[in-house]
Amino acid sequence: MQNLVETKDICMKFPSGDGWTEVLHNISIAVLKNQLTMLVGPSGCGKTTLLSIITGILTPSSGKIFIDNQDISEFTDDEKVLLRRRKIGFVFQQYNLLPTLTAAENAAIPLIADGVSLKEAVEKAGKIFEQIGLYEHRDKTPNQLSGGQQQRVSIARALIHNPNLIVCDEPTAALDEQNGIQVMQILKNISQESDKAVLIVTHDNRIFKFADRIIKMNDGRIIDHV
Repeated sequence: MQNLVETKDICMKFPSGDGWTEVLHNISIAVLKNQLTMLVGPSGCGKTTLLSIITGILTPSSGKIFIDNQDISEFTDDEKVLLRRRKIGFVFQQYNLLPTLTAAENAAIPLIADGVSLKEAVEKAGKIFEQIGLYEHRDKTPNQLSGGQQQRVSIARALIHNPNLIVCDEPTAALDEQNGIQVMQILKNISQESDKAVLIVTHDNRIFKFADRIIKMNDGRIIDHV
C-alpha cells in the first residue's frame, strides 16, 4: 500500500510566557491509501494540532508534511487553501451546517466555493445522498434532521469534491451508538475506495474496531502503532 500522507520529524512550539512550549515532538507517521487510520490519545496530547498541521491549517516549527508525494511544507498560504479545497474533505464533531440552507445546499458548499453553479452542485449532492441513505431528506434544513442525519450531511459535504483525504475530528462523539456505527460504516466504505484514505482523531473507543491502523499519542509524542 502507498502512503497518502507522511510526516517527518514534525515539531510544534507555541509562545508561552517568556519562552516557548513544545507541543509536538518529532512526529513521524504515515497514513496509507485504502485504509482508515485513527489517531488516539488523551485530551491535550496534540492530536488536533497534528491534524491541523497535516491539513495545512497550521505551519509546524520544523519537519515535513507530504500529501500524495507533494511537500506541502513548501506551499504558500494560497496553495494550502487550494489543497484543502481540492484534495481534503473535513468532518467535524459539531457538523458546522448553515441553518438557513437545505441539507443538499449545505453539502454543495465546497463545489459552490470552487465556482460550480448551485444547480449542478445540489444535483451532485443528491447523488451522494442516495449512496448514504439521505436522499429523502435533501430539502430539509438542519433543525429538521437528527444528529446522525446531520453528520451524514457533513460527510456528504466532505465527499462532494472527490478528495483523496478525509479527515475527521471526533465524528461520533456527539452521537449515540447506533448513529455512530452508521457514520463509521460510511467512513469505512470511503476508506476502501481507490486512492482514498480516512484519518480520524477520536476518544471514542466504541469505534476502534473500524480502524485498519491505530496511532497512539501522549504528551505530544507517538507512543505506539497498532
